[in-house]
Amino acid sequence: MEKTDKSDIFVSVIQSHKGILYKVAALYCKNEPDRKDLIQEIIIQLWRSFDRYDEQYRHSTWIYRISLNVAISFYRKEHSRKKIAGPLTDGIIHLSGNDTAEEKESDLCMLRDQIAGLRELDKALILLYLEEKSHKEIARIMGISETNVATKINRIKQVLKQKITQLKNQ
Repeated sequence: MEKTDKSDIFVSVIQSHKGILYKVAALYCKNEPDRKDLIQEIIIQLWRSFDRYDEQYRHSTWIYRISLNVAISFYRKEHSRKKIAGPLTDGIIHLSGNDTAEEKESDLCMLRDQIAGLRELDKALILLYLEEKSHKEIARIMGISETNVATKINRIKQVLKQKITQLKNQ
């Protein structure tokens, strides 16, 4: 394959699946500059591994796997670098009165905050679950068994439910 053909195909694949990149970056990075850096790093790693892409898998599976691995590494580097800083104050939960739209937004905000507080691998699992990926596809992306996927997702859901219930009862 010629280099221009390869480049065109790569750009087409990235354009078709750019939503994955944005979702993963948003999950692991709170601020815009870090999200941009992470997306750039993911694209670099995708390009480096493009020649080794296994066509038995869908492009989305390949992109999720690389994106999540890069994001977890990026998160660990940034997390250890920023340990000195205090906790961020943005994302403070505000429970509203009777307005249903506001309550839904508040619940969504609470869920996002709780997901952001999960361990790196748990964040990846819940992201794929919320993307309605099958356990089989999540297992392929994460490199774990389907049984392990089901067990971990159930545990994560229980933890999230418990934390949100506690927040609502405060």
